[in-house]
Amino acid sequence: MGAVKTKRMPRAVREQQMLDAAVQIFGQRGYMAASMDEIAELAGVSKPLVYLYLNSKEDLFTACIRREAKALVEAVRAGVRPGLAADRQLWEGLGAFFAHTARNPDAWAVLHLQARTHGEPFASEVAAMREEIVAFVTQLILAAAREALPQALGCARAGRYPHDPDLPEREVTGLAEALVGAAESLAAWANATPGVTARQAAATMMNFAWAGLGDLMAGRPWSPPEDQQAGAQAG
Repeated sequence: MGAVKTKRMPRAVREQQMLDAAVQIFGQRGYMAASMDEIAELAGVSKPLVYLYLNSKEDLFTACIRREAKALVEAVRAGVRPGLAADRQLWEGLGAFFAHTARNPDAWAVLHLQARTHGEPFASEVAAMREEIVAFVTQLILAAAREALPQALGCARAGRYPHDPDLPEREVTGLAEALVGAAESLAAWANATPGVTARQAAATMMNFAWAGLGDLMAGRPWSPPEDQQAGAQAG
């Protein structure tokens, strides 16, 4: 087989072409099984050119993670319109998340499955992306709490609710971590399950999360039975 012929194009465009091919191969075959030969062939370039541009398989994989993580975070942020009610903002954020992961299943496999299971430096790259999304969701939950506070306080004064939604920061962060973790698992399940749309996945997540958050914002948090509280606090 002769050398692969390449057309002249700007370096940045050629590099994105290589990354496109690499994401597809890594996502479908896994990091260990993927070969630079396959990536070069799919990209329509020579293997030496891939090494010239991206140095090594490890550096190529890291570049894929960074690009796809940036794209996912930008998609989620762009999907949320400021000024909407808190539940609408969360709905739009989830919709954007599931739409992006559904349109880019190989990229999601790279981020959710491959990068996390092959140690450093890959895991740290994904952790940084996740921290950014968790911080964004934390702000959405805080906004929901501020939105619900006047109503909840009014109800509390009327004797209907025993609490107000003035949530501790640690609890809000924990809620955001739980929500993001559940969304990540649901996206992997949705991509692997024929017939599940991004909208259906987002609705499932809202039904799972917002019903509980709604009660919490209204000052009605769930509490463990009294006979279990002492043991939980002592543990």
